[in-house]
Amino acid sequence: MKKILFGITSLTLGGAERVLVDIVNKLQNDYNITIFTLYPNGEFEKAISKNVKIFSLYSKPYKEMTKLEKLRVSLKLLFVGNSIYKNKIKQGNYDTEIAFLEGPITRLFANKNAKAKKIAWVHNDISKVFENGLKSKIKEKYDRKIYNKYDTIVFVSKDNLEKFVNLYPSISKYKLKLVYNYIDAKNVREKSILEVDTNFEKDTINFVTVARLTKQKAIDRLLKVHINLIKNGLFHNIYVIGEGPEMEDLEKIVKENNVQDSFKLLGKRENPYPYIKNADIFCLFSMYEGYGMVLEEAKILDKFIMITDTAAREAVQGYENSIIVDNNEESIYNVLKEIIEGKIKCNVGNKSNSYENSVILDELKAII
Repeated sequence: MKKILFGITSLTLGGAERVLVDIVNKLQNDYNITIFTLYPNGEFEKAISKNVKIFSLYSKPYKEMTKLEKLRVSLKLLFVGNSIYKNKIKQGNYDTEIAFLEGPITRLFANKNAKAKKIAWVHNDISKVFENGLKSKIKEKYDRKIYNKYDTIVFVSKDNLEKFVNLYPSISKYKLKLVYNYIDAKNVREKSILEVDTNFEKDTINFVTVARLTKQKAIDRLLKVHINLIKNGLFHNIYVIGEGPEMEDLEKIVKENNVQDSFKLLGKRENPYPYIKNADIFCLFSMYEGYGMVLEEAKILDKFIMITDTAAREAVQGYENSIIVDNNEESIYNVLKEIIEGKIKCNVGNKSNSYENSVILDELKAII
């Protein structure tokens, strides 16, 4: 049986992490699968089949590390990555090594191994991930060499693939493959009927978003829009599921503007599906995106969807119960205003969306 190693930063709550869980649980009967993480004790670890082995580089979760420990980790991965790879990964004699997330894991798995087939997964618009500044330019040039070392580079959206080609035109196009995210639709539906600890107001429009609280997801922009709508007498509720580095700042702004009752930061939820199901509208107003796996989950649950114009537009193509909004604060405000005022009707159909799992699994097997 072929030995496959998946690498990811951690198995904490997140889109790429949830995709990995579904993939390995479906493939575990066909392959000898191991997951390598940099940091242990992610919430999704308990969702992994017992047939799948998991081991971590460090013994402490990233969020429990001090700033000094985090700095040491970054420097160690940068300067002695080859040694870490030889001692922790190469000795496993894997047939295929898959770096399932951009960044440190992709750089680590790029180290030389004549036996293993090398695959890198790209979940985001790589041109936006680096942002700006000298540090980003160095990373951009460094990663050009890194990606050249892989046999196959997988993208979860056409847009992300095109942006990658624009950024790295010298990398052979024969290496690049498009494979949409795999989702266990049955699991999503089953978990969506469980009870939630939040009561959604029946006489008010309830928006929900599920996102890691980072600059990319632009929850601060959504909060500004919400505050202005409330000031103008346009009442509604927004529920935000997720945690991340922006949480403290967001909580401060919510409190300063006294919108605790209408803009609700719920924190992490291992099962976000009942919240999505019970809300009126699902929204994802990111600055940039990959395919947006959570959008497929919202489609499976037959929700009306609103997104900003990012690579995530591919996820709602052909899905009539959706709106793509220009990626700026004014446009988001205007569309939400029209929805709250009833000028835009957000009706959904009666039939849940199908999701073609078998095709995606066959594509994955062909690559592995």
